[in-house]
Amino acid sequence: MNNLGAMNNIAISTGLMLVARKIPFDEPQVLVYTRIGYVVAQAIILGAYYYAVAVIKKKNDLTLLKYVEPPNQMTGESSKLVILTVRDYDLYELTKTIRAAFGAIAMMLFLHLYWGYTQPLFQQAILGVKALYDAKELKLHVLGKPAEGDLRRPFKAGGFFSSTHLYCFYIIGAGPQTDAAAIAEAEKKVGPRDEY
Repeated sequence: MNNLGAMNNIAISTGLMLVARKIPFDEPQVLVYTRIGYVVAQAIILGAYYYAVAVIKKKNDLTLLKYVEPPNQMTGESSKLVILTVRDYDLYELTKTIRAAFGAIAMMLFLHLYWGYTQPLFQQAILGVKALYDAKELKLHVLGKPAEGDLRRPFKAGGFFSSTHLYCFYIIGAGPQTDAAAIAEAEKKVGPRDEY
């Protein structure tokens, strides 16, 4: 994500915090409307993601995609060669996004029901819809944009202040390598493989 997009996400988050301070969430009617707005936003978000899953399955793009997954710093695993179809890659990426959305919903339910915080419901409803706007899979399969630049597979990792991070509460690592030298080196490590 470019610096302008990261600054835009920071500005939106800060603006939402300032606006949320002005809303009287202790009034019962405001609380009910906030809850309804959050539930509707999450239904729209999950509906859009599951619609994209259906579109991906219907397209059934079986083009092979080769890349080298970066090493995992947490477990000490080395980089590894990944060979997938475009369909499987897109479904895998979208499944990660859907899981993150459910994780964010669980976090919001805990914050709201256990601790009684209402401001995060308001903020996450809006940030979740913004995350839809930034979702690469939706841009490709729902909006029909070509797989060029940032939408080229495998996707580059977003930064700390990407909208996905602000919405889904996780940090994304380094992106995959697609250059021929990295793929050839990873193939040497794996040994000969049968082509799909």
